[in-house]
This record gives sequence, C-alpha cells and structure tokens, in this order.
Amino acid sequence: MAGQGRRTSTFVDLPRTQASFTFLIHGGSCMGRTSRPADPPVPEQATKSARPPETTGAGDREGWSEVRMALEELSLFKLEENKASTMALLSASNLLLHLLDKIGPTMLVLRQDIQTNIERVEEVLMLDPDLNSSLVEIVKKEVAQGTSRKAGSCSRATLWLTRSVVFSLTLFQKLDKNPELKLEQVVDEAYGEVLKPWHGWISSAAYKIALKLVPERETLIRLLMGQEQDYETLRQDIKSYVSVIQPLLDETCALLRNHQLDKFKST
Repeated sequence: MAGQGRRTSTFVDLPRTQASFTFLIHGGSCMGRTSRPADPPVPEQATKSARPPETTGAGDREGWSEVRMALEELSLFKLEENKASTMALLSASNLLLHLLDKIGPTMLVLRQDIQTNIERVEEVLMLDPDLNSSLVEIVKKEVAQGTSRKAGSCSRATLWLTRSVVFSLTLFQKLDKNPELKLEQVVDEAYGEVLKPWHGWISSAAYKIALKLVPERETLIRLLMGQEQDYETLRQDIKSYVSVIQPLLDETCALLRNHQLDKFKST
C-alpha cells in the first residue's frame, strides 16, 4: 500500500500503512461463523507462569491470552513459505473478533463489516482450498476476471482485513509506548494515523460513536491478559505476535499495491 514509511516502537517497526476502521467496526471468525464466548475479566494479580506455545500441551492453554492463542495458530501456517497466506490473514482477523467480544456486547453492532469480509474470504477459500490458500492466487484471478475492484470482491475484503490488522497492531504499540494516556486517547491517535485517511463522513461518524464505548485502559489490558499472565508476559506475547504477522502484512500490502487495489476508501 501507499505510505510505507516506517517508525520505531516498543514492539516492532510497522509500515505506516493506511488502514480502515475495521478494528472498531468489523469482526469475524477464522475457520467458521461461530465465535468463542468472551472470557470474564481477569484479576490484576495474575501470575507469570505462561510457557512458550511450542513447549505447552493442549491441556495447559486455558490460561493463555488471545494473543498467545493467535500466535500458536499462526505458527501452523508456515508463513516463511507463504507470506500471503489466506488462513493467516483470517487468523489475525479472528483475533480482532475475540478482542471485540471481550470488550462487551456494546461493540457487537460494530463487528458486522469485518464479519462480512471474513466470510467473503472464507467462501472463496473453500471453493478451492489448495489454490486459494494464497492471497496472491485469489487476487490474480479476480484481476484477470475484472472483478477485483467490485464492492463484493475478495480482493477488497482482503484490503479491509489487512488494514484492520495494521490498525490493531498500531494500537498495541501505542498502548505500550504511552502508558500515561487514556485508552480513548490512544485509540484516537491510532485512528488518525492509520484509518482516518480512508474514511468518508459515514465511517468517521461511526468511529466517533465507537470511541465513546471503549473501556478504561486498565480494563482492556486485563481483558487481553490470560488467566496466568501479567502485563510483562502479555507485552512479550504481543512482541512475538507482531514479528510473526509482519511478513504477512508486508506481502499482502505489496500485492494489493502492485495491482492498484490499495486506494479504496469507505463512504
């Protein structure tokens, strides 16, 4: 995508890729249409005992954060072999869904667009799971058919999902880098930096409403943490997650940019 300048953060450098409002107004599932129920808030005195995913058995995952669960899922997709993995993008989008679920029912109405985009990508994937396991093949086919620019295309769904992931990672970074700011301020900064350029007045109005519904900073951090984690462990999980998902974002952004599919705006 355009605007690929880079900046330094606590976690990892992210491309300043333009992003949609999808973290706040979209949601979806990775493998199907049913989401897991949101976990209850975790007490602040959570203990630091989480082990790396590769050394932890399935029976020990109950206390994991959503970030750690997503990290383990991503490890199954061999991103080093196929950076533009369709399943990996769905997995990353799935994490956003679960985070929205944790925030609470007030955000349910804001999940519809990302749910639609994920379902659109899932449907195309299931038509030919082998061929469409790569976003490259999906986009190339739609470009050849002349459908990539249509509103209901998988290419456009991929664009908005990619933007949503970029926004969520930017939000993670800002939370860590600016501990003195309220969550509302952090979200507002992230929105202005990576989402706002691609919004019309309707999407901007929806953002302003959603901003009033975000919880307190401490509440969100407790929701992000697993039952057996503290904040430092969560930070390390996020750092690992960003480093794993970054190649996918870079590859997908380049794919969309090469086919002139990175400039679409919402209404």
